[in-house]
Amino acid sequence: MTFADSVRFLFSLGPELKAVKWDLARTETLLGALGNPHRQGRFIHVAGTNGKGSTCAMMASALRVGGFRTGLYTSPHLANARERIQIDGTLIGEDLGIGEDLGISEDLWVSIFEEVHAAAELLLASDGIDAHPSFFETMTAMAFLAFARAGVDVVVLETGLGGRLDSTNVVMPEISVITPIDFDHEAFLGSSLESIAAEKAGIIKAGRPVVFAAQRPEAFSILERKALEMNSPVTLSSSWRVENLVIDRFGSHFNLVADETVPVHCPLAGEHQVENARTAVAALKVFGLSAAAISQGIAETVWPGRLERIATSPDVILDGAHNPAGARALAAYIERFFADEPIRLIYGAMRDKAIDEVTSILFPLAAEVILTAPDQPRALNPESILEVADHPNARVIPVVADALATTRENPMTTFVTGSNALHPSPRGGWSVCKQPSAIR
Repeated sequence: MTFADSVRFLFSLGPELKAVKWDLARTETLLGALGNPHRQGRFIHVAGTNGKGSTCAMMASALRVGGFRTGLYTSPHLANARERIQIDGTLIGEDLGIGEDLGISEDLWVSIFEEVHAAAELLLASDGIDAHPSFFETMTAMAFLAFARAGVDVVVLETGLGGRLDSTNVVMPEISVITPIDFDHEAFLGSSLESIAAEKAGIIKAGRPVVFAAQRPEAFSILERKALEMNSPVTLSSSWRVENLVIDRFGSHFNLVADETVPVHCPLAGEHQVENARTAVAALKVFGLSAAAISQGIAETVWPGRLERIATSPDVILDGAHNPAGARALAAYIERFFADEPIRLIYGAMRDKAIDEVTSILFPLAAEVILTAPDQPRALNPESILEVADHPNARVIPVVADALATTRENPMTTFVTGSNALHPSPRGGWSVCKQPSAIR
């Protein structure tokens, strides 16, 4: 089997968010058949609505600097499904199963896919499970297997959806981390912040420390109650005071002060990354990492697709603002650094997103709006967005590559934003943003 074959099979299992079965039994049975790889090593488990990926990337980078062989499991991916499973970041070494980019090698990917798929088929044949594991269940099992095979010391593990019934919630983490909670995936998690927070709080384990990022009061009360119920020691990111903050278009510099001072240079753009960095620092200090390793690790963080400048003259900036909280963060960035120049938005979204709210936040900031669609079955028809979007200079260009080609016409700073879920097609989703020919 080739890498492309395995990816096609994974996506044939249905949409990533398809709620085939909402419990952990199938994941636990599959992992048991694989030798319980999720019981090896140490875990930092991260849930939340926004900032999960950035916070995870910062922590993983700092742990590598601190001398730990580090695994990182995140979703979705931008250009290649292998990005979801990382071992020691961007190090190259096929003998270790590490690819030349942000993900594991294709050889290791195919090997672990075949092992997970074979285990699933045996379980199906013996009625050990009721159906083939879903896309995300299979991916999660592959990640645990890859990390165990590589002898990883610490895994930074991001939930895919929610927390309580998320397939990643089979570990006993050393630390749980919950980033800011807001509205997203209401069809799965509930229509109130309280219900969403209750699902995220499901990763809090008895007696294990938990770190909370700054939260809205109604979410915090739920998290606090759950931590008390589980007898879990709580650290608040706000216990670290931000001093000497300087933010520019490309990142931020500041000190975090508690019992000691941790200097931070965050290379990820946007004011919201200050809170993500503060949450990462709080968790890493609970873990026991030194201030020096934390500072260097955050400064070396690589996390594509989050206010990432992918072209210049004019600037093209990629950001996955797919929900209202993400849209507000992007809007704050635009208003702070681009208020004196016209900008263009290229926007596409999935059908389950809060289109009305997101577009009402972002579209008034743009001189021009281009509506398009990722090459995904769940993608919303751009004409449907045009019907609800209130903008005098909006138009539809259905194919992402064609939409990006407009950056050569009437040059102006362009933000490519919305849902960043991908399809395995070479022209899928926002992946064409990573192909220079599309934007130059």
